[in-house]
Amino acid sequence: MKLLHLSDLHIGKRVNEFSMLEDQEYILTKIINIIDEELPQGVLICGDVYDKSVPSAEAIALFDDFLVRLANRDLKIFVISGNHDSPERIAFGARLMSASGVYMSPVYSKDITPVTLMDKHGDINVYMLPFIKPAHVRASFPDEEILSYTDAVQIAIDHLNVDKDKRNILLAHQFVAGSERSDSEDISVGGSDNVTPSVFDDFDYVALGHIHKPQSITRETIRYCGTPLKYSFSESGHKKSVTVVDIGEKGNIGIRTVPLIPKRDMVEIKGTYMELTSKSYYDNLNIEDYYHVTLTDEEGVPDAMNKLRVIYKNIMKLDYDNKRTRSGAIINSTSDVETKSPLMLVSEFYELQNNQPISDDQKNFVYTLIEKIWEGEK
Repeated sequence: MKLLHLSDLHIGKRVNEFSMLEDQEYILTKIINIIDEELPQGVLICGDVYDKSVPSAEAIALFDDFLVRLANRDLKIFVISGNHDSPERIAFGARLMSASGVYMSPVYSKDITPVTLMDKHGDINVYMLPFIKPAHVRASFPDEEILSYTDAVQIAIDHLNVDKDKRNILLAHQFVAGSERSDSEDISVGGSDNVTPSVFDDFDYVALGHIHKPQSITRETIRYCGTPLKYSFSESGHKKSVTVVDIGEKGNIGIRTVPLIPKRDMVEIKGTYMELTSKSYYDNLNIEDYYHVTLTDEEGVPDAMNKLRVIYKNIMKLDYDNKRTRSGAIINSTSDVETKSPLMLVSEFYELQNNQPISDDQKNFVYTLIEKIWEGEK
């Protein structure tokens, strides 16, 4: 049996105030194209369907269209809620949709019934565990000692009564210890949301959501498929993909990825203003991409963002990397301030602020300005 593993669609997300809806519509169509080529029997969507617990009407319409397109291909579709989703909204209409082969995770309770699929090797039990916190599990098992996320997930799984002789798949949305995070993810202080990988030992394949970089944890079959799009510049070097899971007899699982090419990539470029605005430089780039620009000019470029946007219309972020920004100097008050001339004080302040001496032209400008100020006070 062939399954496609997706997660963290984050439909409706804005990145640096840019709406990603157009990019998401594009990439969901690319996923449909992959499904038409791969012909899987099922699709696993492992949480963070939306970016907000109360998604916009446009976000809901886009996911609705995606679900309908999937259902029209006679697939089994499994969707769980993530930490960004409202579990109640994801669960709405679940019993009606299951008749069309679309299984939406209910709000967590101790009664999780697997969906059983069949192929020539027998049964495959698919368990859907939405994002849970210790408090969620304590409510269902008040007599259990639940102090951590690992405790919570372990107890939730222990009560599933998994038949280890059969093939078992789990959809989950948790942070598994040892995985590599990105800046676009929610982070708990001190790693308090960590879950130990050993809690998943009873499952042949664990389809995870929550972490945005594709990766496997401790074994190939405990896997994050990653986001279909990049949602921060910390992901600029990631290669986005969908994960294809080929399930044979018990103990035989093949995993591979199919690349996803976005409508617009997230790209970081660095150089002086003159370098980055030269035609010979940007002719080699896709100027439709989203850009994080780092200027290395020692002097600030007036209105740099708007000037750069003439070329890089989707510039999201602008930084400087020069002597001034790399300086760790601390500006302290001096005891001899009254004995120094204004020009000397300005020169010292400039050097502390910019990690380099004031130039002769700048010094002349400051001197002329001081003279005008003094003349105005006479």
